[in-house]
Amino acid sequence: MADRLEQALQDHFGWSSFRPGQRPVVEAMLEGRDCLAVLPTGAGKSLCYQLPALVRGGLVLVISPLVALMEDQVQHLQRRGIPAACLHRGLDPARRRDLIARVRSNRLRLIYLAPERLQVEATRQLLEDIHEQGQLVGVAIDEAHCISAWGHDFRPDYRRLGQLRRLCPGVPLVALSATAAPRVRADLIRMLELRRPLIQVRSARRDNLAYAMRRRPSDPMPQVLEALAEARGAKLIYARTRRSVESWARRLCEAGVEAIAYHAGMDPESRALALTHFQEHAAPVLVATVAFGMGVDRPDVGLVLHLDLPASPEGYLQESGRAGRDGQPARCVVLFDPDDRISLGWAIRASAESVSDPQERQRVELAQQQLRRMEAVAEGPACREQALLLAVGELVPPCGRCDRCSERPALVDWSEQAAEVLALLEQRGGVDLRSLGEDLAQAEGEEVERWRWLARQLVQEDLIAESDDGAQRLWLRPAGRRFLRQPWPLRLAA
Repeated sequence: MADRLEQALQDHFGWSSFRPGQRPVVEAMLEGRDCLAVLPTGAGKSLCYQLPALVRGGLVLVISPLVALMEDQVQHLQRRGIPAACLHRGLDPARRRDLIARVRSNRLRLIYLAPERLQVEATRQLLEDIHEQGQLVGVAIDEAHCISAWGHDFRPDYRRLGQLRRLCPGVPLVALSATAAPRVRADLIRMLELRRPLIQVRSARRDNLAYAMRRRPSDPMPQVLEALAEARGAKLIYARTRRSVESWARRLCEAGVEAIAYHAGMDPESRALALTHFQEHAAPVLVATVAFGMGVDRPDVGLVLHLDLPASPEGYLQESGRAGRDGQPARCVVLFDPDDRISLGWAIRASAESVSDPQERQRVELAQQQLRRMEAVAEGPACREQALLLAVGELVPPCGRCDRCSERPALVDWSEQAAEVLALLEQRGGVDLRSLGEDLAQAEGEEVERWRWLARQLVQEDLIAESDDGAQRLWLRPAGRRFLRQPWPLRLAA
């Protein structure tokens, strides 16, 4: 089998050897064993289920969250002469009938589906038929963190994928993700009913990435142009909203940068042209919402620039991980403003206002906590990579490459100012963050923001509690009361 795998790897993909973490997953699938694989972006997760389909000569079903992601992978496979297709609602009836005929006659090796397609009776019947005929040799769940309510990109349609075990009994199932904290991994195993799975987890550390996070000025265009000028290869710029994506693409073009926009609200033809431009242009600049790039195979991305605070450390690891997949140095830059967390927090809160499901509300509370953790990474003094990986349960030494490691910000004792904040909270029994800054400041503007910054730091130090509803209501924790009785040195990055 070892010689056969090496030969298949060379014949189909042109690789002389497996990348770290791939081979055990491939062998597990070929042995009929379930698997949970957490491999960093660029580690070649897709090969883990593509190669078994070719070696076994059967069909592997791949569940994937985005049509653009499925079509991108199918195109790459077809260029290599590997019969693959994706089934989605955008296909016209003639193409759908042809695809189903190819599936039933065992002429495909991989078929990609969005998770909601499993709720269509015709799709379920097709899977049951090919399973009974012995054609289905594996099921792969790509971006599997979408299943978990504790993951950073939870999707309800993914939550129902536990039915695959009943639809395809006895077929090996592999769940794959670039990041998954221990709690998420446990949730995946339970929800997918994995049977004695092989658990393959590789470090999410990327030695070629250099992180930098800094405050976003009122007009960040000079910083954006500087980052673009210094970057090699392809450049990805992420903005939160479709309107912001279009605005930034337009502004960059006016500044002489050939930038192109991409978001889900564009018509299919425009999105396809943008994707082709990104894949084929020598050094494209693409402005997009964060969904773009998931699974898109462009190895020479030299810059991933976020124009807003990311929603969670785990999500940011996935998004920034789209840089430097060729192993060459790449930069990951975040330009953020404290108000980003306020607007994101309100958006998270709004998504739950009409929801009565306790589990869904718990997920929303977790999203608020993850948002605070991301803010702590952005404003904290610690190594960026170390702080990001700690959020997904991985402890590593400082990277030596990020802005914190290279600049080493001075630590200043803020004990006296912290006591003022805590005393105000004790006196009033709690206040809103915005009014706290105004109450303590002697002047407007920068001084007000400095008090709010300190309050956010005290939240991270567990001296203050903050509401999880996006309202930023603050009150004392027991540790804050102890600090008031007997202060200790509180050294923070100024």
